[in-house]
Amino acid sequence: MELFTNANDLLLWARGDAFTIALAIFVIGVMIRLLEILLLGRKKDLSEPRAMEWGPGLRTILTRSLVDPATFKRAPFVIVVGYIWHICFFIVLLLFVPHIELIHNLLGVQWPGLATPLVDASTVIAMLALLAMLWHRLTDPLLKFLTTFEDYLVWLVTFLPLLTGYIAFHRMIEPYPLALAMHILSAELLLVIFPFSKLMHVFTVFLARWYTGATMGRKGVQS
Repeated sequence: MELFTNANDLLLWARGDAFTIALAIFVIGVMIRLLEILLLGRKKDLSEPRAMEWGPGLRTILTRSLVDPATFKRAPFVIVVGYIWHICFFIVLLLFVPHIELIHNLLGVQWPGLATPLVDASTVIAMLALLAMLWHRLTDPLLKFLTTFEDYLVWLVTFLPLLTGYIAFHRMIEPYPLALAMHILSAELLLVIFPFSKLMHVFTVFLARWYTGATMGRKGVQS
């Protein structure tokens, strides 16, 4: 007996049980990873504080999010393409009207979306940026040596939702329910892998920057 008799059945499963499972793994996984970090705590600093922690911590989040000239000089390609990729990806994720409607159904919040042609263009640019970063990683001897299986896996599960979304939107595969199911399932694969991979940096990067700034600020050192 076949599990799915047609594309519509697959789409219903992707929108229903598969989405529920993937979302649960994502939420629980992220919570566990964040709790692991927060519960580690830190050794009590008995020295007299020279400054408050919150201000320097927030300042470090801001300054470390800007491009350092020395870093840009060493790796301009990585910096430029990385910024392009992140900006375009978040445009697609957060400003595409169907995605906003999904978030509204889940969380009850919504905001205005961008015009579809702009989101479509951002999808193409994001995919090209990811392909460029993969090419750079494969052709740079040092980067290639340092690259692990996880790096390739993260690249793949990030690229697939963009590719399948583009294919579904432009109806490049028929029947359409199959194309849409492929897109939803690829996004769910990303949700499942997210908490257990380097993708967690989306959350931990700000915690790490604040902690560094707060620690240095307490000591009166510029971070």
